[in-house]
Amino acid sequence: MNRRTPLEFDISVSADKKRRSKNRGSSGAFENSSHVCEAPGCELTGKYRAPKSPKNVEEFHWFCLRHVKDYNHKWNFFEDHSAEELEKQFRADRVWERETSPFIDRTDKNDIHQPEGRAWARLGLDDPYDMLSSAPNPDPSQTRLPEKRLPPSERKALGILGAPDTITKSELRKIYKELVKDLHPDRNSGSRADEERLTEVVWAWDQLKASRSFKS
Repeated sequence: MNRRTPLEFDISVSADKKRRSKNRGSSGAFENSSHVCEAPGCELTGKYRAPKSPKNVEEFHWFCLRHVKDYNHKWNFFEDHSAEELEKQFRADRVWERETSPFIDRTDKNDIHQPEGRAWARLGLDDPYDMLSSAPNPDPSQTRLPEKRLPPSERKALGILGAPDTITKSELRKIYKELVKDLHPDRNSGSRADEERLTEVVWAWDQLKASRSFKS
């Protein structure tokens, strides 16, 4: 006898259809049914089942093919529903029977317990309607732009050259050349007092000249 382990159980669609077809025909009939059709005066075998009522779909009547068609034709899901139940069902159908809820409590714009109750505070506003107020716009010169992400060595090199991270490669080259010219001993009567500073400038340019963080 060939016995399958639970891990060998066939869960394919075709296997499921084959299992169900043993008890139920393709027309929905239960061929092995021993029920008698429940329609008055009918003595045929009740091979087809139908729910007893919209509120009781777990228990069934059994009919022959002719009488199950009659039963289904007269079926009215809302037959026993009150006006209130009908309205409730209609409201649920509008949202596919999924309850919805508002994202925020619009009666309290300052409620910090709401997910986005104080989202406007992240914009630096005193209240959520500041953008529509008559207050003057902030001075663009006072607005600090976010810093560019640079490696520590390039950030240090910019500091040595005294340049912002928004500078272009050609502007960096110009600053470098001017600094080298000013710090070179030939421009200072042979004095090597600025030799250490000159070394730093040369090092800084070496870090930045091949960098891809700056526009040409």
